[in-house]
Amino acid sequence: MAEEKQGARQARKQAICRKAQHRHSHFYERFAHWSLHQSDVVEPIHWHRERWVLAGTALLITLLSGFIMPAWASAMRPAAVPEAHTLLSLALPKVATVSAPTPTVDDWQVVHVQPGQTLSDIFTGRGLSMTDLQKVMDASGTAKSALHNIHPGEEFDFLLGSGGNLKGLRFDQDDANRATVRLDGDHPSVSIQQRDMDTREQVAHGVIRSSLYAAGDQAGMDAAMVGKLADLFKYDVDFVQDLREGDSFTVIYDDIYRDGVRYGEGNIVAAEFINQGKRYTAYRFKKASGDYGWFSEDGRPIQKSFLRIPVDFTRISSTFSVARLHPILGLMRAHKGVDYAAPTGTPIHAAGDGVIKFKGWMNGYGNFVIIQHSSTISTAYGHMSRYGTERVGQHVTQGQVIGFVGMTGLATGPHLHYEFRVDGVQRNPQTVTLPKPELLPAVQLARFKAQVVQPQLARLTELDARIKLAHANAPANNDN
Repeated sequence: MAEEKQGARQARKQAICRKAQHRHSHFYERFAHWSLHQSDVVEPIHWHRERWVLAGTALLITLLSGFIMPAWASAMRPAAVPEAHTLLSLALPKVATVSAPTPTVDDWQVVHVQPGQTLSDIFTGRGLSMTDLQKVMDASGTAKSALHNIHPGEEFDFLLGSGGNLKGLRFDQDDANRATVRLDGDHPSVSIQQRDMDTREQVAHGVIRSSLYAAGDQAGMDAAMVGKLADLFKYDVDFVQDLREGDSFTVIYDDIYRDGVRYGEGNIVAAEFINQGKRYTAYRFKKASGDYGWFSEDGRPIQKSFLRIPVDFTRISSTFSVARLHPILGLMRAHKGVDYAAPTGTPIHAAGDGVIKFKGWMNGYGNFVIIQHSSTISTAYGHMSRYGTERVGQHVTQGQVIGFVGMTGLATGPHLHYEFRVDGVQRNPQTVTLPKPELLPAVQLARFKAQVVQPQLARLTELDARIKLAHANAPANNDN
């Protein structure tokens, strides 16, 4: 069956070929010799002229295509756009350079002296021994004296090694010089560096509203400078009893700077204090002896022969009286002195220069001291808790500590009983007329007025005028 189908397909193919040959007989007659199947047996190709023509034509077309097609493709290619270039900064590796070694900075450890501390306490606190302290003492030379008496707030700088050993100590020999002791060399050494010290003038004006210290603080003064102002005028003004609202002061003073940093308060150059309408003045002046002092405008020393009040007190607990009910005895008797209440241990100062006439126990007065100032004037101090170091017959100067406040004898609380005696008779210390100090000698007085009073008084007057003008131009405070 399969053979019959195969035969039928072969017959159809032959019929189609015969029909095509008949229809295109003229073509086949002309190119009959080109046929590759003239017989059923395939013969080898023989290169006749027609074959060479066809091969040459094909080769020519191929060659022309090789030249024409690239040119056409180039012509059809769009115009080339210039390539954009971007410059990038590249981090180049650093070239190692050889530089000089950086000097080592010493790491000083700063310690400030606390109240009650000794130098041995400070050394022990840094893990150092008394041997280290002795080495510093031995190496300090002339600066050693500054190590024997230290005060709260002073600064000591320690240089310690990695093992905690002491390599150096730095401290103030005095206000203007610093000592550096080094123990890390072949031999201990000490060097002294001078500090850069300068003074800067300040001006302050204050009005009393509640207290002197509050007014000073509002005027930009620190407590130490306010204390110096009070010390100047304490001979004339009782800053507890006499101060009134509206009292005022004007001060020209110096601040001390060390190495460009404020170090502390300097001296008052000139000052004016108005108390209950009365004007007091003080000017700093270098005397012929080379010492400085403060003088009023007329040339008398501010420091009077006697202190009005010989103790820093909190209140007057009892005034001078010819008849007072004694708080312990319950009897009416004269109180011929002034009692100044103050905490136990408050220092008591000599009211003036003189000689210790009596020192011991006195009935009613307890521990008692009498100072003879002149042939007619003496002062007495009672109820002391303990005495100073002075002996009977020893000379004392004004302001020197002669004892401390207590409540020995007949006393209900700690206070100083103070008496002022003229020819052995008690006078009221608050009202007694004190002898005036002597004027400066004529030559010094003329120099004082020309070089100090005139220029400083002009400054104080100008400052007062500016302050009054500022107050006058200030807007009124309307409380309505």
